[in-house]
Amino acid sequence: MEAADWYRNFGLYEAAGQSETYVEWTLGISQDPEVLDLINALPPAKRQPNLVLAAARSLGVGTPDYAGFRRFLLSHWDAVRAVALARSTQTNEPGRCAVLLPSLAAIATAEAKPLALIEVGASAGLVLYPDRYRYQYDGGAILAPQTAPSAGAGLRNSGGPRADGTAPEPPVLACATSGNPPLPTSLPGVSWRAGIDLNPLDVTVAGDVAWLEALIWPGQESRVLRLHRAVEVARRDPPRLVAGDLNQLLPELVSQAPQEAVVVVLHSAVLAYLPEPDRLRFRTMIDGLIRDRGVHWLANEGPGVMPMPIGSSGVPGLDDRTQRGRFLLSHNGRPVAVTGPHGQFLDWFPPKSA
Repeated sequence: MEAADWYRNFGLYEAAGQSETYVEWTLGISQDPEVLDLINALPPAKRQPNLVLAAARSLGVGTPDYAGFRRFLLSHWDAVRAVALARSTQTNEPGRCAVLLPSLAAIATAEAKPLALIEVGASAGLVLYPDRYRYQYDGGAILAPQTAPSAGAGLRNSGGPRADGTAPEPPVLACATSGNPPLPTSLPGVSWRAGIDLNPLDVTVAGDVAWLEALIWPGQESRVLRLHRAVEVARRDPPRLVAGDLNQLLPELVSQAPQEAVVVVLHSAVLAYLPEPDRLRFRTMIDGLIRDRGVHWLANEGPGVMPMPIGSSGVPGLDDRTQRGRFLLSHNGRPVAVTGPHGQFLDWFPPKSA
């Protein structure tokens, strides 16, 4: 896709209703030949709107109108370019746990086992803690962990209790639902968790956390608070993150999971970054792990990048327009819901008739 179309579509379909600043900036860029020339000089993978805008935000652009943003971008382009080349889009949105939780709880109940979670494209690993967060569906009662992990359990690096000795307060993940999803009444147990990323971020490193904050869109201050509370939770017991290619590392990591747990491989907004041959390779591998190892697979991805089974025509009733700016949640390759990209809603599909 040409950069002008990419930025225009981002403003019209992804940022619309989510960040008016990003709508103004991306629509402005889409009609600005001078700025587009700078972006088009970047490697194709580095032209992504989320990445370029986050790079400027990490350098202190603030939230000016497009004219002010344009002046900053042109005068600081060398620095913006350096950040974009060094970093990647690694949005680590803990709110996505709210749309994954019903499926995770159902798997734990059906298998009568604790979960061993493996996230591919894990970033800093904040989605590996669904058992540590609090949840509020449709404005109802808050679902919270039965017991919090002890203050000294598993502490590594600089994580731990707050200076006053209290445990960090987990974020409340709010989610609107429709279609009668199987909402749990308690949180599933997680006995083991690990992640894979090409360049894992470290919750104990201030610069990595600052980059995660820069990736949050202007006007979404509640997500900033949620991020920092999730980081506090993760710092008490930092996740095991392995650097490398998911297609190479996943089978070995699955083999390391405890036998008494059921392995769930999960990911959100990852497959779009893989070339199509690597997506197909991943699909073949995960199908084998489901068949041979009893692994469960939860994919929360843009519908257009999801490798579907041979002969599948996708999800009936979901055309290209209704899919834009939304994710498709699938369990073992079977679509179960449409979700908000930051976990803000969960639209469950009705069960198929026999």
